[in-house]
Amino acid sequence: MELLQKSSIPSTHQTFLPKFSSQLMLGASSRSGKQRASVSVRADHASAASTLSSLQDKIGRRQLLAVGANVPGVMLLSHTAISFAAETKKGFLPVTDKKDGYSFIYPFGWQEVVIEGQDKVFKDVIEPLESVSVNMFPTSKQDIREFGSPQEVAETLIKKVLAPPTQRTKLIEAKEQDIEGKAYYTFEYTAQAPNFTRHALNAICINNGKFYTLTTGANERRWNKMKDRLFTIVDSFRVFNV
Repeated sequence: MELLQKSSIPSTHQTFLPKFSSQLMLGASSRSGKQRASVSVRADHASAASTLSSLQDKIGRRQLLAVGANVPGVMLLSHTAISFAAETKKGFLPVTDKKDGYSFIYPFGWQEVVIEGQDKVFKDVIEPLESVSVNMFPTSKQDIREFGSPQEVAETLIKKVLAPPTQRTKLIEAKEQDIEGKAYYTFEYTAQAPNFTRHALNAICINNGKFYTLTTGANERRWNKMKDRLFTIVDSFRVFNV
């Protein structure tokens, strides 16, 4: 299935920066002493627009599916009463975007960060591979199943978008869920780089003329400790009409 065209991806030895639509990296360069940094990150919108236009010409209006990423050093935001309501599950905080029509929960203690081209990003300030992000792009499709089966979509995203070609990837599971009459695809995979392996989860869905993607993950060495929280994040993701 030809959902996505391969795009150029920076070296895995670089700090991974998200690319709006064209590519989003899945890791971060290794950091001794778990250094913290505060820098703003800008995505390459011009390149993304060109990639998306090319894809629409080649694959009949199918959109390139961008996915979230962690960035080890980004500008942290202060929590506000509007963005952070009361907890709905012990150890988690909810996010509801009434304008764009989605909601999810994330672990208490993660910080919101600013990444141009990403709608929402929250990350752990100590562990650079632990994060959750949400993004969305216009689509003419009405249902995620129009792009193919869960396994087809997951394998294409992993190989073409989610991981650089130098990383060894493995799809662990991909499945479809029907929630309140809406089809969601969720999948689990690993991406192995020379100095780390990221274990990640994704949820994707179509609503409001948009293709929604939620991505979360952690370093493989912390997977057993983090997996329950990460599955809770993915399972909490919902879209609603706006």
